[in-house]
Amino acid sequence: MFAVLKTGGKQYRVQPGDVLRVERLAADAGDTVQFNDVLMLGGDTPVVGTPMVADAAVQALVIDQIKADKVIHFVKRRRKHSSQRTKGHRQKLTLVRVTEILASGAEASGVKAAVGSGSVPRSALPAAAPASTPKAAPKAKAAAKPAKAETAAPAAEGAKPANLLSAARDGQPDDLKRISGVGPKLEGLLHENGVFHFDQIAAWTPAEIAYMDDKLSFKGRIERDGWIAQAAQFAAEKE
Repeated sequence: MFAVLKTGGKQYRVQPGDVLRVERLAADAGDTVQFNDVLMLGGDTPVVGTPMVADAAVQALVIDQIKADKVIHFVKRRRKHSSQRTKGHRQKLTLVRVTEILASGAEASGVKAAVGSGSVPRSALPAAAPASTPKAAPKAKAAAKPAKAETAAPAAEGAKPANLLSAARDGQPDDLKRISGVGPKLEGLLHENGVFHFDQIAAWTPAEIAYMDDKLSFKGRIERDGWIAQAAQFAAEKE
């Protein structure tokens, strides 16, 4: 007599005495387990399940928990250089020996069902709540948040530099592009705001720097790029 059972998503044709390697079961070596998903019983009077054979089972003795041979998984991505990697994997398995095939009486055998290590038997699941169970009362809405305090007055934008000019002295502006981070476009903006010479920038106070930051639309760049120190150096070179 033989049987076709299903476990771990695979089907096996077995008979008493066969040794199988199946997907990892939640059992220890020496335990007896019972496979209840029997698709077919063979022999003198074959029985085909619809889809399972009612009250049939296959019992087996757990020999050991093992790992399968290493499988090398090579990944290569198309059109991507230096993106090849090799991964190794060893599937966890359970080694069992089939001891008995039950054509009937599986429910009364008293042997624990063979369940995968990542599965939960149906008997261990909590019973569903009765349909008449009233739903929990909705939580009361949180009290309205207190009104926000009045927004503080915006910080001062800075003070306009006192040394701004309407035109360059003697019609000869300094080459402000020598300052790190200043290009032709930024130099033009400085000219539009009355800045033509290094000594003007070198004399700016923190409040005046804040004003020019706002005018030039970049916060903190003057101090971050060290304009004041650079301008002072270039102004000293001119003297």
